[in-house]
Amino acid sequence: MVSSEQRRRQLAREKYERQVQARAEAAAKRRKRTAVVAAVLAVVVVAGVATVAGGVFDSDKKDDKAASAAPTPAPSPSVSGKQWAAEPAMTIDTAAKYTATMDTSAGKVTFTLDAAKAPHTVNSFVFLAGQQFWDGTKCHRLTTEGIFVLQCGDPTGTGSGGPGYKFADENLTGATYPAGTVAMANSGPNTNGSQFFLVYKDTQLPPSYTPFGTITGGLDALQKIADAGVKGGGTGDGAPATPVNITSITTAKG
Repeated sequence: MVSSEQRRRQLAREKYERQVQARAEAAAKRRKRTAVVAAVLAVVVVAGVATVAGGVFDSDKKDDKAASAAPTPAPSPSVSGKQWAAEPAMTIDTAAKYTATMDTSAGKVTFTLDAAKAPHTVNSFVFLAGQQFWDGTKCHRLTTEGIFVLQCGDPTGTGSGGPGYKFADENLTGATYPAGTVAMANSGPNTNGSQFFLVYKDTQLPPSYTPFGTITGGLDALQKIADAGVKGGGTGDGAPATPVNITSITTAKG
């Protein structure tokens, strides 16, 4: 027979066991809630990291955009229909002096060509001029903030045209871009085509654009074009407000 004392102890034990079980269940619930909160926080953290990373990448893109103020067109078929599968064979005399004359609706620009330091570039320039590749085209881009260039040479006038071939960079060691420099535009290393730019004011650029000529006349005409700014006011990078239509580019030896 169970005494009253034994019964009391049994009830106390059962009560204790129920309390232990209740505390265990409560603890389990807390752990579950903690796990859920941790998971949510993890998602938030990951999202935050992604946002920060995205911000960094957006910033990089903006920086790239700023950097893309540098002349960097990508070649594509020209509207003239003149396309070549490969760089023209070397026909110039690299020991000789060459000059170029660019007649435009906004004035004439003349420059020397450095065949000794940039033989392939000058050879291509002489070849394309002889093909009247640029006749009737326009200079499609003017930059007036950060860098100071007028970019020409795209027969499509869009910034994406070229002659169908690409050739390697030259004369980049220690390259600088003071006023009067004529250099090749490109879309990356060794992607030169037909686009080039004329520097009308000292410009800081990385040595990534083949300098191949020096302006000897017409720098004042370029400055007037720059003074007129870009079409629509813009931000200093766009089509020139003063149309620059190329009548012809001719070259001469000696």
